[in-house]
Amino acid sequence: MNYKSEMKDLLKRLEKGGIPITNAIKEAMLKIEVDYFTDFDIADFFADRPITFLKNEKGAVKTISAPHMIVTLLYHLELQKGNEVVLIGCKSGYIAALISIIVGEEGSVKVLDPSQSVTQHAASRLAYWPTVEVRHIESLQISPIAFPGELNRVLVTGQIKQLPEWVNTRISEAGFVIAPLGGSNGQKLMKMECQNGELLPTDLGHVSFGPVDISDAEIGPINPNELADILELAIETFQEIEMITEEEQKSITDLIIDLRNLPDDLPPPGEAGVAIEEHPMIRLLYHASPSFIRLWPLLQLMVQPNLASPGGYDVDSDDHFEFDGFGI
Repeated sequence: MNYKSEMKDLLKRLEKGGIPITNAIKEAMLKIEVDYFTDFDIADFFADRPITFLKNEKGAVKTISAPHMIVTLLYHLELQKGNEVVLIGCKSGYIAALISIIVGEEGSVKVLDPSQSVTQHAASRLAYWPTVEVRHIESLQISPIAFPGELNRVLVTGQIKQLPEWVNTRISEAGFVIAPLGGSNGQKLMKMECQNGELLPTDLGHVSFGPVDISDAEIGPINPNELADILELAIETFQEIEMITEEEQKSITDLIIDLRNLPDDLPPPGEAGVAIEEHPMIRLLYHASPSFIRLWPLLQLMVQPNLASPGGYDVDSDDHFEFDGFGI
C-alpha cells in the first residue's frame, strides 16, 4: 500500500463530501502515518471508518476516530502555530501527533486520560514527540496536579455528559473547548467559547463517540437510564427532521419517564431468574411500542448509533466497493 497516495485520495473524497480541510491539516495527515499508532489493521481508515488501537481483557475497545471526524475536530480547533492544546482522551496518540505538527515546535500538546493502559500505549507511540506530554489522571472530574491555570484550546475526544468543573472554569478569554456532550448512545458535538467570562455554546451536530474512559466501554447490557437517553436523543432527532407526530412524541416521552422511574438496582434482562419478556424494562417497551411502531426501525438503528462516512470509497471505483453504511 502506498500510504501517501491512499491518504491523498481520502482527503480528496472528504473535500468532495463537504468536509472542510485546511492545508495545515492536509500536510499533517500526509506526514503522520496512522499505522504507527495501532497494531491493528488500518484498511478501514481509508474507507473513512474508525480503527481499533486497543482492546482490554473485558472486551472494551478504543478506536482512532474516522478520518472525517478527525478532520472536523482539527478544523474547529482553529489551530495556529504556538497554540497550547489540552487533549482529554488519548485516541492512541494519533490526534496529538497531528496537532503537534500543526502548532509547531513553539506550541505544545498535553494529553490526559484516566486509563493507565491507554496512556501507556499513547506515551510509547509519542516517545519521540518532544512537544507532546501524556499524563495519566485519577479522574476526569479532578484537576490534574501542577496543571497550568488557564486553558486556551481544549479538545475532549470521547463522550462525556458534561464538562468537568475544572475545565469549565479555566477556559481563557476567547479560548474554547470542543466536546461530544451527551449519553453513551449519542451526543452533540459542542464548541464552547469563552466571551466576557461566559462559555457560549455552538452546536456542531450529532455525533457518536465512545466514552473517554475505556472502563466505561466495557461490554454490558443496556439499562433503563441508557435506554431513556437513547429515546430522548431520538425525539430530538425526529423533531429536527420533522417526522414525529405529537402523539408519538407524547408516547415516547411517557415511556422515558417510566424508564427513569424503574429502580436503580434492577438486574439486567434475563438475569435473576426472570424471563426476558417479564423484565420491567421489556414490558414497558412492549406496552408502549404500538403507539410509535412507525418509528421502530429508526429507533433500532439508534440503539447502536453510527456516523456516516463521507470519505468512503466511491461507488464507481474499480477496486473498492461503496461504503454507504455507517461507522462508529
